[in-house]
Amino acid sequence: MMDGIAGRIAERIRNGGPVSVAAFMTEAMFDPREGFYATKNPIGAGEDFITAPSVSQMFGELIGLWCAQVWMDMGQPKSFQLVELGPGTGQMMSDIVRAGRAVPGFLDAAQISLIEASAALKMVQGRNLTPLGVEVMWLNRLEDVPPGPAIFVGNEFLDCLPMRQAIKHEGQWHERLIGLSETGEAFAFVLGPPLGVEADLVPERLRDLPDGALAELRPGDQQAVDAIADRFKAHPGHALFIDYGPATSEPGDTFQAIRQHEKTDPLAAPGTADLTARVDFEQLAIFARSAGLDVAGPARQGDWLKALGIDVRAANLIRHAPEKKTAIARQLLRLTEPDQMGELFKVMAISTQGQTKPPGFTPEG
Repeated sequence: MMDGIAGRIAERIRNGGPVSVAAFMTEAMFDPREGFYATKNPIGAGEDFITAPSVSQMFGELIGLWCAQVWMDMGQPKSFQLVELGPGTGQMMSDIVRAGRAVPGFLDAAQISLIEASAALKMVQGRNLTPLGVEVMWLNRLEDVPPGPAIFVGNEFLDCLPMRQAIKHEGQWHERLIGLSETGEAFAFVLGPPLGVEADLVPERLRDLPDGALAELRPGDQQAVDAIADRFKAHPGHALFIDYGPATSEPGDTFQAIRQHEKTDPLAAPGTADLTARVDFEQLAIFARSAGLDVAGPARQGDWLKALGIDVRAANLIRHAPEKKTAIARQLLRLTEPDQMGELFKVMAISTQGQTKPPGFTPEG
């Protein structure tokens, strides 16, 4: 007998038929009473997963200096919005603030906002940021950010946005939906109706694949880009996204669940595991350029961090705390090596047209 979120989704399926992967993810992650992010802090070594800011302070510090350089390149506006999308525990913003203190005027000009849906995480963020003595505003939506020049940062934000899936069947793309098993006691993937005109949502690189191919559609990414583009039409800015995924569109099922650092069945026990899917950076760039924005990247995380000077920062930390040399070296490898986070994770900046290209990206990228 399914109860809680699972029971409500099952009842919805019984009454109205199978649901999209996006609808399933939304219920499981953001249900205000029992959703994964509504009820717990899932980030950290003893929780469900680890993100780059919790690996090392170097990650957030370099992003802080990146933000400060971008602010200077924008002409050092006396007031600007510094916004983090999906700020997790608040660790990255904490490191951004500490690093930003080294740049005169940067924090005085910054109006800090956190876009966060989870009440549980808001409390954690407050505990981490209050000791820094900076004023922070919590907002529910990107569209709620006050007017003015802006710098947005989002680390592992896009991968949690609900996505849809499609399967090629008899020459047509059909939506892959979630229904109930024959017993009605479990969820199962089912073939939905043809996408019809929505087949244009399938990434162009994948449209001519043979029957049986699976493509992931990311309308949430487009909505985020469109909201940023609408804002940048009136107020200049940059948005930095760091996430896991390929540089070019690839077929395949990347829908996954992580519980206590282990992969588990994404259809089992919704609300108890983190549901994500890789980000398609080629599509993200297409969305941004179609909305009239400039794009830098994607760059591999390891290359980008090295371009920003993470090796120098690691050496400085070791010089001041030689007893931590092994730990710092291990953190550096975790963030930058190709077989760790260095290649799987990509970095992309989208900006108002005509802005100075942000640091860390190659001239051709």
